[in-house]
Amino acid sequence: MLTQVHQFADSWNDILGYKTPKHHKDMLNFLYDVWQSPNHRGLLMAFRHSGKSTIVGIFAAYILYLRPKTRILVLSAHTVLAARMVQHIKNILENHPLCFDMVPNPKKEWANDKITINRPIGIREPSVICQGIHGNITGMRADLIICDDVEVPNTSNTPQKREALREKLRELDFILSPNGTMIYIGTPHTMDTIYRTSDDDD
Repeated sequence: MLTQVHQFADSWNDILGYKTPKHHKDMLNFLYDVWQSPNHRGLLMAFRHSGKSTIVGIFAAYILYLRPKTRILVLSAHTVLAARMVQHIKNILENHPLCFDMVPNPKKEWANDKITINRPIGIREPSVICQGIHGNITGMRADLIICDDVEVPNTSNTPQKREALREKLRELDFILSPNGTMIYIGTPHTMDTIYRTSDDDD
């Protein structure tokens, strides 16, 4: 499976005229390990402009290719940021040689903020949907939650904002399906970052 996700990324980069850099393959290894791990929780942090969101979008498209029933929720500080990830995933699905059969015709639910691929009937939620962190996520269900830059200066520059952000993120446990996966992508913007764990105090 790990070789397959590398091949999936290589095929996409071939279309773009690129080679998959080693640090992107390392990121894919990490994401795959999180998806396979018992607790299904992971935090991906890397230097700015390293392509974190690019790789996570490729990984999300691969998961849909592998398991078409998967429901993915993308959260960002603002809906516009989250929509960029959905557009990235949509672009991959439309142009990757392994994904042509996944694109519905007609495209009934194929927008910049949510898409639904060809999949078995009876699933209520879209295949991929996005939301800003302070948007209404009540009642949603997801098998993979991608928190892409939920901590930015505008959501973390005061103690009150950081607590509101943490409170909103706690709601995700009620949205994630049993054995679902939650991935955080981002860069700390404060000493009291949401990415800090108790182990950091040791």
